[in-house]
Amino acid sequence: MSADSLRRAARESVSGLPRAFWWLWTSTLVNRLGAFVATFMTLYLTLDRGYSASFAGLVVALHGLGGVVSSLVAGVMTDRLGRRPTLLAAQASTAFSVALLGFMEHPAAIAAVALLVGMTSNASRPAVAAMMADIVRPEDRVRAFALNYWAINLGFAISATAAGLIAEYSYLAGFLGEAALTLVCAVLVYVKLPESRPERGTAAGSGASPDKSGAGAETEPETGLGTVLRDGRFMGVVGLSFLISLIFTQGSVGLPVAMGTAGFSPGDYGLVIAVNGLLIVVLQIPVTRLIEHRDPQKLLVVSALLAGYGFALTAFAGPVWAYALTVCVWTLAEIVNSPTQMGLVVRLSPVHGRGRYQGVYTMSWSVAALVAPLMAGFMIDRWGANWLWAATAVLGTGAAVGYWLLMRNLPSDAPDTAPAASGGPTPTASRTPEPLPAAPN
Repeated sequence: MSADSLRRAARESVSGLPRAFWWLWTSTLVNRLGAFVATFMTLYLTLDRGYSASFAGLVVALHGLGGVVSSLVAGVMTDRLGRRPTLLAAQASTAFSVALLGFMEHPAAIAAVALLVGMTSNASRPAVAAMMADIVRPEDRVRAFALNYWAINLGFAISATAAGLIAEYSYLAGFLGEAALTLVCAVLVYVKLPESRPERGTAAGSGASPDKSGAGAETEPETGLGTVLRDGRFMGVVGLSFLISLIFTQGSVGLPVAMGTAGFSPGDYGLVIAVNGLLIVVLQIPVTRLIEHRDPQKLLVVSALLAGYGFALTAFAGPVWAYALTVCVWTLAEIVNSPTQMGLVVRLSPVHGRGRYQGVYTMSWSVAALVAPLMAGFMIDRWGANWLWAATAVLGTGAAVGYWLLMRNLPSDAPDTAPAASGGPTPTASRTPEPLPAAPN
C-alpha cells in the first residue's frame, strides 16, 4: 500500500466525528496513560507484599464487586443527572481512592479501599458509552467505539511498559501517577465536554430522521432497570459478554500470577502485556475498516473462539516471547469483539435508557472482574495454571455457540436514527431499540 493510500485511509478513519467525541477520546487516552492498579494489583500483592495468590484474587475480586455495584448506580445517574456530572464525579473520586490505596498497610484496609477503587473507577463507563452513542451518528458508531478502544490501548501500551519498570522500584509511585492523570481527566471533562443527554420532546437534530413509527422522544416509554432486565435479547448479550470478559480479564489476573509463579519479573509481565496494547494500536483501525459492515454474528463467534483458545495456548508457553505470541492471538479477538459488541449494545438500547442499558452491560464486565480473580487464584493454587487455560478454551467455545444461537433471528433492517453531527444535546429519539445492520451478501 502506498503512502498516499495510507494517508487517505487514516483520514477516512477519523473524519466526520464531532468535536465532543475527540475531547471524550482525549480524556480516555489520558486516563489510560495512568493505568496501574488494575494491571499490577496482583503483582503488588503477591511479590511486593508477599500475600498468596488466593488473597490477591480476593482483593481483586472486591475491586470487581465495587464495579458491580457502581455499574447499576452510575447507569441510573447517567440517565437522571446527565453524562457530564456522572463522569466528573466518577473520575475525581477515582483519583482520591487510588492515591489512598497506595498508602494502605493492613490487609483489611487494602481490601476495603480496593472495593472503593472498583466502585469509583467503574462508574464512568456507562456515561462514556452513553455520551458516545448520543453524539455519534449510527453509521459511525462502530468506528467511534473502535477509535475509543484504540485510545484505551494506546495509553495502555505506553503505561504497561513504563509502569512495569516503575513497579520494580516503587509501587506507590504507580498509584500516585494514576491518581494524578485521572484528576487531569476530570478537569478535561469539566472544561471541554458539553452535556449530551437527550431531552424528551426535543426535536430531531440536523441530518437525523425519526424512527420507523415516526414517534417523537415524548412517546418513548419510561425505561427502568426492570425494563432492562426483562429485555431477553439484550440480557442474552450481557450473559455472553460476561463469558468473554471472564476470559479477557485473565490477562490482568491469571497471566501475571502464572508468570510470577514461573519466575518472571514484573518487568517481564509488563513487556508481554504491552504487546496487547501495541497490537491494538497498530491493527485496531485497519481491522475495523475491514469488519465495520460485516456480519456481526460471524465476527462475534470467531472472536469468542480466538479469545478462548488464544488464552489456552498459554499452557504451552515457556520463554517470554512465547507468552507474547499467545497475547497476539487473543488480542486479535479483542480487536474484533469490542467495537462489534459495543455497536450491538447501542442498537439494542432505547435512546432515553442508554445509561441504564450501558450500566447493566458494564455490570457484565464488573461481575467478571469479581469472578475471574477468584477463579484464577483458586485454580492456580489448587491445580496449577494449565487448568485455568483449559477453562478459557471451554468458555470461549460456549460463548461462540451462544452468539451463534442468539443472533440467528435478529432483525437486519436498521433505521437511520442519527444524532446531530455537531455533537450537541439534540439526538433523535427512538421509541424502540435499533436493530442490527444487514449482513452483506
